[in-house]
Amino acid sequence: MDQNMINMLLALLALLVSFYCFYLINDLRKKGKPAEGDAFSTRPLQLQAYERLVMLTERISIPNLVSRANQPGLDSRQMQRLLNDSIKQEYEYNTTQQIYVSPVAWKAVTNLKDQNMYIINQIGSAMPGEASGTDLNRRLLEFTMSDRKGTLHEVVMEALNFEAKKIMK
Repeated sequence: MDQNMINMLLALLALLVSFYCFYLINDLRKKGKPAEGDAFSTRPLQLQAYERLVMLTERISIPNLVSRANQPGLDSRQMQRLLNDSIKQEYEYNTTQQIYVSPVAWKAVTNLKDQNMYIINQIGSAMPGEASGTDLNRRLLEFTMSDRKGTLHEVVMEALNFEAKKIMK
């Protein structure tokens, strides 16, 4: 073989190695990023999580909680415990949803849970010892109608709806 032929083979080999390296680099970059079709695969899970958190927010709102957990014959302490246990159970059932929503959204739901339990405990501790569960429920409903803190669930639901709509765009 003459020198020209060797130079052409080396140039061809260098070109093939360059294409191969280019292919490998692009392949590694693609593996590091989700493919375009994969990027949308979590969207349904995220939307479902927001939907479940809206439902949680609605279920632990004081008016809905009082109406759902109302049991005649309980005293105020028993009703207080029942309401708090209902909130804890609802919250714990939905804790896994936090991996699909923003930290801000999850914090808002957690704050709602904490505030509602605080309201129930504050009003419950101010009740006379002989008060019935119905008396506690009545005071809780009066509070939610008269104090802006009682409508925190509406603010949290608006925030969750806003974030869910951003995902849908």
